[in-house]
Amino acid sequence: MLLEQKMSQFALLGAGWVLWLMVGLSVLCVAITIERALYFVLNRSPSGAFEGALGSFLTGGDRAALEKALDSMKGLEARVIRAGLAVATGGQVDAAESAMVGTLQFERGRLERGVLIVGTVASSVPFVGLFGTVLGIIKAFHDLALTTGGAAGENAGAVMAGISEALVSTAMGLAVAIPAVVLYNLLQSQIKGICSRTESMGQLVLARLQATGA
Repeated sequence: MLLEQKMSQFALLGAGWVLWLMVGLSVLCVAITIERALYFVLNRSPSGAFEGALGSFLTGGDRAALEKALDSMKGLEARVIRAGLAVATGGQVDAAESAMVGTLQFERGRLERGVLIVGTVASSVPFVGLFGTVLGIIKAFHDLALTTGGAAGENAGAVMAGISEALVSTAMGLAVAIPAVVLYNLLQSQIKGICSRTESMGQLVLARLQATGA
C-alpha cells in the first residue's frame, strides 16, 4: 500500500519534469557532437604532408625519411603508421601489422568516446516522451476527479487541456530523437571513414615493407 501511494504521488508530478529531462538530453547530444567534431579535426594528420610522405615511400622512397616525416606530424593516421614502423625491424611485417592493428583499435576507442551516449538517447528518448505523456494523462484525470462538482463543459475542458499538454511530451521526444539519430549516424560514418582510410594506408605500408624486406 505504501509503495502504491508513493507511485501515485510520483505519477501526479505530471510531464513537466520529463520535458526538462529531454531538453537536457538534447543539449548533451549537441555538446558531445561538437566535442567529437573538434576531436576529429584536431586528431587528423595534415592530409597534404602525410599523403606526400607516404606516397614518396610507396614509390621507392627511404623508410627513414618517412619515419622522420611522421615524427613531426600529429594525428591518428601518423600515430598508427609510426607504431608499425617502430617494430618493423629486419622485415618483421607480422609484428608491424599487429602494432598497427592494436594502435588503431586503441585510437578507435578514443574516437567513439561519448558516441554511445548519443546513440542511447536516440533510441530511448521516444519512450521517455511516451512516459511523460502517460504521467500527464494520469494527472489530467486526477484533476478531473477533484473537480467533478463543476460544470460538465469546464470539466471536459480541463481534461482536454491536460491531455493536450501531456501529448507535447511525445512530440518533444520525437523532436529530440530524430536529430539525435542523424548526429549518431554522422559520427559513426566519420569514425568508420577515418579508420578505413588509416587501415588502407597501413596495408600499403606493410606491402612495401614486405616487398623490400626493410
